[in-house]
Amino acid sequence: MQNDTNTLGHTQWFYFKVSNTRAGVPVKFNIMNYNKPDSMFNYGMKVSVYSDKKADDGVAGWHKACTDISYFKNQVRKDFNFYKYYHTLTFTYEFEHDNDTVFFAYCVPYSYTDL
Repeated sequence: MQNDTNTLGHTQWFYFKVSNTRAGVPVKFNIMNYNKPDSMFNYGMKVSVYSDKKADDGVAGWHKACTDISYFKNQVRKDFNFYKYYHTLTFTYEFEHDNDTVFFAYCVPYSYTDL
């Protein structure tokens, strides 16, 4: 994970997609290199998810989902400093449709126009 733009080294945001999915298959995601010692994910925050097939069916657009969400200190040291470690966000998502494209984000994305 790279540093957020215009910060002093903070990382928090993510946005990525997974294509060619298989229904009923749970996948565990690990996002590493966070700097913050704690996260709202440890207090009930969920990952924002968008499924092309669910949206096409009119069932859901962006929504909160995922299970087994956890944010924790990992064993990777920051710049070989013995006291500072990176952190990991981990979560599991079970795909609902075959051959779907599913997007995952820290929060619901919006366009510059919406801003």
